[in-house]
Amino acid sequence: MSMAVVGMIAGMALGFAGYFGGFGAFVLVAALGAVGFGVGRFLEGDYELGDFFRQRDGRRERR
Repeated sequence: MSMAVVGMIAGMALGFAGYFGGFGAFVLVAALGAVGFGVGRFLEGDYELGDFFRQRDGRRERR
């Protein structure tokens, strides 16, 4: 499935949620979609758990 089709389906889901459920439903569907996207990318191997906790330069800033 192409990314254009996936984007169209996501947009339609957000549109239906906004129309029938109001702004709160729109925000909930958008947030759950973002979480699902992140979990899907993690399960495909695009992300590793350490990527979220590791510092970029390896040095800690001391204050």
